[in-house]
Amino acid sequence: MGFKCGIVGLPNVGKSTLFNALTQTAAAQAANYPFCTIEPNVGDVAVPDPRLDRLASIAGSKEIIPTRLTFVDIAGLVRGASKGEGLGNQFLANIRECDAIAHVVRCFEDGDITHVEGKIDPISDIETIETELMLADLDSLEKRVVATEKKAKGGDKDSKELFDLMSRCLVLLRDGKPARLAKVDPEERKTFDGLGLLSSKPVLYVCNVEEGAADSGNHFSEQVKARAKEEGAVAVVVSAKIESEIAVLPFADQADYLDAVGLAEPGLNRVIRAGYELLGLVTYFTVGPKEARAWTIERGTKAPAAAGVIHTDFEKGFIRSETVAYEDYVSCNGEAGAREAGKFRLEGKEYVVQDGDCLHFRFAN
Repeated sequence: MGFKCGIVGLPNVGKSTLFNALTQTAAAQAANYPFCTIEPNVGDVAVPDPRLDRLASIAGSKEIIPTRLTFVDIAGLVRGASKGEGLGNQFLANIRECDAIAHVVRCFEDGDITHVEGKIDPISDIETIETELMLADLDSLEKRVVATEKKAKGGDKDSKELFDLMSRCLVLLRDGKPARLAKVDPEERKTFDGLGLLSSKPVLYVCNVEEGAADSGNHFSEQVKARAKEEGAVAVVVSAKIESEIAVLPFADQADYLDAVGLAEPGLNRVIRAGYELLGLVTYFTVGPKEARAWTIERGTKAPAAAGVIHTDFEKGFIRSETVAYEDYVSCNGEAGAREAGKFRLEGKEYVVQDGDCLHFRFAN
């Protein structure tokens, strides 16, 4: 699995430009007027990981298959969206289907590109979007909580748990705080996620800066980073304009372009790493002469569940995993060398898969 990330923000902050660059398509129309995106655009993008190329080279793999993630470009929200302003609730509903929110924040001055609020103020922009998500959640919970409370008082165990979670979230929302700040026990997580609250989604702030600030950011992006730190969120700096220019270049020319603008890597890489950090995701590999492939799992996943990402039969019939850490695979020049060096391990059902593990699963049919 990868993750599904909804790109949100006010109109004209660079969302669709960033989406086009991330997916290397022109599926989302980028135009200088509000609501140019009238349907949510969805794009899959390969997750760049130099480790996969190194493993494939050592193993002589004929095919390289990276893991993928999905970006959803959602139309620009405006003040009052929770009450139907602009394009309204149909786009708030699209956010519910995402694992995380990439909130694109305008952190650049440009007199040729209008701002829907008439000023450049990233913190105000963040609060506008956050408020609309919280208001939508508040409206949703208040419509459901009365019936849930009635069932809970009638002795329904599931409704009691649900009502307790709803009540905690309502206290926060009525106090102007997002639902993601609610204290949720691990055993409650599934029920909590089932509430479908927009403000419960982890948030990645994407600071869209001018080209000259693409490396280190500017005073606007510093404000956003400080806000993210206070919230326990993640912030990353990119220039959507630079990313859109990189996207149309042949791969062989991209390194020279990045060097010319003073960047070590595309902003896409930073966005992906920040997203993985936000959601607690790690990557493991399967490597052989036929293919080298990357797989994404949640940090803390045990070997049988990791095998299930490949195929459910692998999890059901799991026997053991043959395991070599990435560093050992490389330093020993492959699986055979790792065996000889004593770096090849047999791990059972309780083994927690680590980032970079090279795995081969044994299972019973």
